[in-house]
Amino acid sequence: MSNSYALVTGTSSGIGYAFARELASRSYGIIAVSNEEEALKSRSDEIRKEFGVEVIPVAMDLGRKDSAAELYEICREKGLKVEVLVNNAGVYHDRDYLEDNEEFNSMILFLHVYTPAMLVYHFGKDMEERGRGYIINVSSVTSKFGIQRMASYSSTKGFLQMFSRSIHIELKDKGISVTCVRPGAVATTLYHLKPAAVRTGLALGYIITPEKLARKAVKANFKGRAQLTPGISTKLLEVLVALIPTCVLRLIRKLKIF
Repeated sequence: MSNSYALVTGTSSGIGYAFARELASRSYGIIAVSNEEEALKSRSDEIRKEFGVEVIPVAMDLGRKDSAAELYEICREKGLKVEVLVNNAGVYHDRDYLEDNEEFNSMILFLHVYTPAMLVYHFGKDMEERGRGYIINVSSVTSKFGIQRMASYSSTKGFLQMFSRSIHIELKDKGISVTCVRPGAVATTLYHLKPAAVRTGLALGYIITPEKLARKAVKANFKGRAQLTPGISTKLLEVLVALIPTCVLRLIRKLKIF
């Protein structure tokens, strides 16, 4: 049995699965959390067989108010020492705010804001007591994009960016490294991109693989970096979007350009 564990949310696919594999390759036991129970079990088995580490799947909906406390209690009862916390679970969204129902708007706020913040609170307390720990919060380059159809997504990712920066400063001297990861396009099914578009993006460098992202993120976190925005094209996109005036964004919407 492993002495130290990495807890990764959204482990059943994409970026979360890549994070779990990267940390398992570093000999961490994995606490794999997702609401996709069958996929979670399959991914957990794959990691266990390939890396020979203990993998504990926890099927749970993190888009609920009590989920962080429940997850922490599960780990506490099992005596699991979480040394690495990766807040990765999320949903990509591209839709007008008022077109969504109340249930969805509540869910995305809990999933992107409340649950990761409370997981940091609960597990961060334990890390503080031990004088050692690593926290990775997966935000997005869109965290600074105030554009149409992304009110829920970009604003909640913006919370993760500001929250991460603040606690990075608070916890650095307590032996806890906090890193905010702000990827642009990643080669997962989350964005519903066509295979040809993904291949082109990877070739041109404006799309990154989940494996490369996870490797870079863990490396940055273990080195104590506060933030990682991978790729020159991602950084350039952030600058360009920030230069667009609100009046131009309204015109773009009116003309149905985007």
